[in-house]
Amino acid sequence: MPELPEVETVRRGLQPVMQGAAIARAEVNRDGLRWPFPENMAARLAGQRVRALRRRSKYILVDLASGETLIIHLGMSGRVLISGDVQGSFHRDHPARARHDHVVLHMDNGARIAFNDARRFGAMDLCATDALDSHRLLAKLGPEPLSNRFGEAHLAAAFEGRRTPVKSALLDQRIVAGLGNIYVCEVLHRTGISPRRKAGQLSRARIARLVPAIREVLREAIEAGGSSLRDHRQTSGELGYFQHNFRVYDRAGEPCLTPQCQGKIARITQSGRSTFHCPQCQR
Repeated sequence: MPELPEVETVRRGLQPVMQGAAIARAEVNRDGLRWPFPENMAARLAGQRVRALRRRSKYILVDLASGETLIIHLGMSGRVLISGDVQGSFHRDHPARARHDHVVLHMDNGARIAFNDARRFGAMDLCATDALDSHRLLAKLGPEPLSNRFGEAHLAAAFEGRRTPVKSALLDQRIVAGLGNIYVCEVLHRTGISPRRKAGQLSRARIARLVPAIREVLREAIEAGGSSLRDHRQTSGELGYFQHNFRVYDRAGEPCLTPQCQGKIARITQSGRSTFHCPQCQR
């Protein structure tokens, strides 16, 4: 599933062609994806000017002049692809309509934005912009890891007394929004923390190391366009390339990249998910 860097990469790709432009026409080619689409979605989108594009956790938020916000979740295999936009002298022609283009937005500047989702685990909803904080998908989310609300004190308070492994705690969207399996594995390796260690047993010094490591990994991944393992594409259709910088994820059996460490990366299962770590240098 796309994590924060992949979703942020898509948002940044959409912003130049959507923000300030109007949706001339919306095609909605099925009744829904993971859940039914909101009633009259095509009509509610048509003619609306896009005021801003934001991201909250793994959701893209498209603020409309109508006072509503379009919420987009990419699910497991969702892609948002742009065609027809002019960037300097480069123009990408509209491709033939693809089989899984479930929602297509035709912008008044000539751009076409297609939401393609082969496995249909993605989602879209419309919500009054001033009621977003209470929307069922957003209401319980923790702070953004790149925001000022996220820091050592917050993480220490959230971990206090928790017997769950730190890996699971960092995946809890109520503690920190947007982190997923790939980036938590990478963060724990950079900080030398075992994914098995109980969150409530982490010292304040180790918690303090987690915060900058989380920000560092996320910023590097965003700069790289995210990680393309199977489905993720940037809005141009290009792959992300942070997967070439993985230190542990999907590297089971390979040498640990920590200097002077002689260990090999191991794979274990935690809460039904693969965890990659170095048993020798992560304690």
